[in-house]
Amino acid sequence: MTSKVLVALRVQAAPERAFRVFVEEIGAWWRPNGLFQTTPRPPGRLAFEPEEGGRLTETLDGGKVFEIGRILAWEPPARLVFSWRQANFPPGLVTEVEVRFEAVGEETRVSVEHRGFDKVPADSAARHGFPDQALLMRLAEWWREQLRSVAEAA
Repeated sequence: MTSKVLVALRVQAAPERAFRVFVEEIGAWWRPNGLFQTTPRPPGRLAFEPEEGGRLTETLDGGKVFEIGRILAWEPPARLVFSWRQANFPPGLVTEVEVRFEAVGEETRVSVEHRGFDKVPADSAARHGFPDQALLMRLAEWWREQLRSVAEAA
Protein backbone atom coordinates (compact mmCIF):
# COMPACT_ATOMS: atom_id res chain seq x y z
CA MET A 1 0.00 0.00 0.00
CA THR A 2 1.17 3.52 -0.77
CA SER A 3 1.19 5.07 2.65
CA LYS A 4 0.33 8.63 1.71
CA VAL A 5 -1.99 10.94 -0.14
CA LEU A 6 -0.95 14.29 -1.60
CA VAL A 7 -3.43 17.01 -2.54
CA ALA A 8 -2.84 20.64 -3.43
CA LEU A 9 -4.91 23.70 -4.22
CA ARG A 10 -4.10 27.31 -5.06
CA VAL A 11 -5.43 29.91 -2.64
CA GLN A 12 -5.88 33.57 -3.54
CA ALA A 13 -3.73 34.84 -0.69
CA ALA A 14 -0.07 35.28 0.22
CA PRO A 15 1.63 32.37 2.03
CA GLU A 16 1.55 34.31 5.31
CA ARG A 17 -2.23 34.72 5.10
CA ALA A 18 -2.83 31.13 3.98
CA PHE A 19 -0.69 29.81 6.84
CA ARG A 20 -2.52 31.99 9.39
CA VAL A 21 -5.92 30.87 8.10
CA PHE A 22 -4.88 27.21 8.24
CA VAL A 23 -3.55 27.45 11.79
CA GLU A 24 -5.41 30.28 13.53
CA GLU A 25 -8.82 29.80 11.89
CA ILE A 26 -8.98 25.99 11.68
CA GLY A 27 -11.96 26.01 14.06
CA ALA A 28 -13.94 28.01 11.51
CA TRP A 29 -13.04 26.31 8.21
CA TRP A 30 -12.62 22.67 9.31
CA ARG A 31 -15.26 20.27 7.96
CA PRO A 32 -15.71 17.06 10.02
CA ASN A 33 -16.14 13.73 8.26
CA GLY A 34 -17.53 10.51 9.74
CA LEU A 35 -14.85 8.39 8.06
CA PHE A 36 -11.98 10.35 9.55
CA GLN A 37 -13.49 11.25 12.91
CA THR A 38 -11.11 12.69 15.50
CA THR A 39 -13.24 12.11 18.61
CA PRO A 40 -15.64 9.33 19.56
CA ARG A 41 -18.41 11.91 20.02
CA PRO A 42 -20.05 14.55 17.81
CA PRO A 43 -17.48 16.96 16.38
CA GLY A 44 -16.19 19.90 18.36
CA ARG A 45 -13.92 22.82 17.47
CA LEU A 46 -10.32 22.28 16.36
CA ALA A 47 -7.42 24.47 17.46
CA PHE A 48 -3.63 24.49 17.17
CA GLU A 49 -1.24 25.58 19.89
CA PRO A 50 1.01 27.56 17.51
CA GLU A 51 4.52 26.31 18.26
CA GLU A 52 6.66 23.25 17.73
CA GLY A 53 5.50 20.68 20.28
CA GLY A 54 2.10 22.41 20.51
CA ARG A 55 -1.06 20.36 20.31
CA LEU A 56 -3.84 20.02 17.77
CA THR A 57 -6.96 19.63 19.88
CA GLU A 58 -10.69 19.26 19.46
CA THR A 59 -12.88 20.81 22.14
CA LEU A 60 -16.41 19.48 22.46
CA ASP A 61 -19.45 21.59 23.39
CA GLY A 62 -19.27 20.35 26.99
CA GLY A 63 -15.65 21.48 27.32
CA LYS A 64 -13.92 18.10 27.03
CA VAL A 65 -10.65 18.38 25.08
CA PHE A 66 -9.20 15.62 22.88
CA GLU A 67 -5.60 15.74 21.69
CA ILE A 68 -5.49 14.79 18.01
CA GLY A 69 -1.80 15.37 17.51
CA ARG A 70 1.36 17.36 18.15
CA ILE A 71 3.16 19.89 15.97
CA LEU A 72 6.37 18.26 14.77
CA ALA A 73 7.61 21.12 12.57
CA TRP A 74 6.59 24.77 12.86
CA GLU A 75 8.02 26.88 10.02
CA PRO A 76 5.64 29.79 9.32
CA PRO A 77 4.69 30.72 6.68
CA ALA A 78 6.16 27.84 4.64
CA ARG A 79 5.55 24.53 6.40
CA LEU A 80 3.67 22.79 9.18
CA VAL A 81 3.94 19.10 10.16
CA PHE A 82 1.77 17.49 12.81
CA SER A 83 0.90 14.03 14.05
CA TRP A 84 -2.67 12.83 13.53
CA ARG A 85 -4.70 10.38 15.57
CA GLN A 86 -8.28 9.41 14.77
CA ALA A 87 -10.77 8.21 17.36
CA ASN A 88 -10.93 4.75 15.76
CA PHE A 89 -7.16 4.19 15.43
CA PRO A 90 -5.67 1.31 17.41
CA PRO A 91 -3.93 2.42 20.64
CA GLY A 92 -0.60 4.13 20.04
CA LEU A 93 -1.08 4.57 16.29
CA VAL A 94 -0.57 7.99 14.72
CA THR A 95 -0.15 9.21 11.16
CA GLU A 96 1.52 12.40 9.98
CA VAL A 97 0.30 15.44 8.07
CA GLU A 98 2.63 17.86 6.30
CA VAL A 99 1.23 21.13 4.96
CA ARG A 100 3.29 23.37 2.67
CA PHE A 101 2.54 26.94 1.60
CA GLU A 102 4.34 27.98 -1.60
CA ALA A 103 3.98 31.32 -3.38
CA VAL A 104 2.87 31.02 -7.01
CA GLY A 105 2.63 34.54 -8.34
CA GLU A 106 0.03 36.31 -6.21
CA GLU A 107 -1.45 33.02 -5.02
CA THR A 108 -0.29 30.28 -2.67
CA ARG A 109 -0.20 26.58 -3.43
CA VAL A 110 -1.29 24.83 -0.26
CA SER A 111 -0.37 21.16 -0.34
CA VAL A 112 -1.23 18.48 2.18
CA GLU A 113 0.59 15.17 2.40
CA HIS A 114 -1.00 12.74 4.84
CA ARG A 115 1.20 9.72 5.40
CA GLY A 116 1.27 6.60 7.52
CA PHE A 117 -2.03 4.88 6.73
CA ASP A 118 -0.01 1.75 5.88
CA LYS A 119 0.37 1.35 9.67
CA VAL A 120 -3.40 1.01 10.11
CA PRO A 121 -4.13 -2.74 10.37
CA ALA A 122 -6.30 -4.26 7.64
CA ASP A 123 -8.98 -5.25 10.18
CA SER A 124 -9.03 -1.85 11.95
CA ALA A 125 -12.31 0.05 12.29
CA ALA A 126 -10.39 3.08 10.93
CA ARG A 127 -10.48 1.48 7.47
CA HIS A 128 -14.29 1.11 7.44
CA GLY A 129 -13.86 -2.10 5.44
CA PHE A 130 -12.22 -0.28 2.51
CA PRO A 131 -9.33 -1.82 0.60
CA ASP A 132 -6.14 0.26 0.57
CA GLN A 133 -6.75 2.15 -2.66
CA ALA A 134 -10.35 3.06 -1.80
CA LEU A 135 -9.37 4.24 1.69
CA LEU A 136 -6.65 6.51 0.32
CA MET A 137 -8.98 7.83 -2.38
CA ARG A 138 -11.53 8.78 0.30
CA LEU A 139 -8.79 10.39 2.39
CA ALA A 140 -7.59 12.44 -0.61
CA GLU A 141 -11.16 13.54 -1.42
CA TRP A 142 -11.65 14.65 2.18
CA TRP A 143 -8.41 16.66 2.25
CA ARG A 144 -9.40 18.28 -1.07
CA GLU A 145 -12.63 19.45 0.58
CA GLN A 146 -10.66 20.78 3.54
CA LEU A 147 -8.40 22.78 1.20
CA ARG A 148 -11.42 24.21 -0.61
CA SER A 149 -12.66 25.37 2.77
CA VAL A 150 -9.27 26.97 3.51
CA ALA A 151 -9.41 28.73 0.12
CA GLU A 152 -12.86 30.14 0.91
CA ALA A 153 -11.68 31.39 4.30
CA ALA A 154 -8.53 33.01 2.87
